Amino acid sequence: MTKQASFGQQPALSEGSTNGGGPTGAERAWVRDLADGQVVEAVFGVRERELRQRRNGGQWLRLVICDRSGTVEAVVWEGVEESFEAAAPGSAVHINGRFGVHTQYGPKITVETIRRARPDEFEGADLADGPNVPVERLEADLRELLETVQNPQLRELLDRFFDGGSPVWVRFQEAPAAKYYHQAYRHGLLDHTVSVAQAVSASASAFTGVDRDIAVTGALLHDIGKTMAYNDDPLGIDLTDAGRLQGEIPLGYYLVRREIERIDGFDPEMAQAIFHIVLSHHGTLENGSPVIPATREATLVHAIDNLGGKLGSFDRIERTLPDGEAWSRFDRGIDSAAYFRSRAA
Repeated sequence: MTKQASFGQQPALSEGSTNGGGPTGAERAWVRDLADGQVVEAVFGVRERELRQRRNGGQWLRLVICDRSGTVEAVVWEGVEESFEAAAPGSAVHINGRFGVHTQYGPKITVETIRRARPDEFEGADLADGPNVPVERLEADLRELLETVQNPQLRELLDRFFDGGSPVWVRFQEAPAAKYYHQAYRHGLLDHTVSVAQAVSASASAFTGVDRDIAVTGALLHDIGKTMAYNDDPLGIDLTDAGRLQGEIPLGYYLVRREIERIDGFDPEMAQAIFHIVLSHHGTLENGSPVIPATREATLVHAIDNLGGKLGSFDRIERTLPDGEAWSRFDRGIDSAAYFRSRAA
């Protein structure tokens, strides 16, 4: 029976898997559990592919491969041309090789053979990460938040994006929230947006002077540009041409402004408040915002968005830690190593 490549909510790693191209009946070795010197025979997704020059003038191939437990670098020294053709980003490949941890270059798999994986050799859910919460629950939570927005103009604006028939909604529910650091998986944008908007909603009443409807609307729309900035490949997440050339914040501003201009009589002060949240939500010019938060609502959305991204990085880091490990390596997503008390002996 052919196994379908499904990339939805992920089962727990402890459930194991008996596929992956290894010995019949053997449980596959997950990326996070690879040990120095271990022989590797399994199916992985290809995240990145790059030809590099050797000192002798030849070429070698650098890959970033993944399963749902994490990513690892892989290198190919022989048969580079054939391996390059087999390992297109977003594809599933069967790899034979050996995992090693170099004191200078870090962990990587040295590939001996690589080929395109057959459909019956893997489950899509084994290769791509996904949200811990069922997608149906995330959508229900989003629609519950929409119902709490009382301002009719803001409700109409939100409906233009999140109505079931909206083309933006079709893409929004599938899109990742990032390429790597947090919620970098199918449905990641939905996962991230719901968590940020829920936290903004809960926090708005704790601070005087915050317009809750504007803050929640801004939270729901702050990352809407990612529907255009990222591709739709759950294994090979990358920026689109529009994402590279324009950036997700300008794209989001464009999408929101376009819809507001289509709503007759939309309050210009309220429109400016929403634009400002979208444009300032990264917080600083160095982080890509063309303006710095200058309103209570924008400051709240930025703070919660930043918190959500960092906590999402903790989720990613913990999933990649081998069993029994409490400390991670230094991670750029949090500018620190991460410690997980529940894992400490």
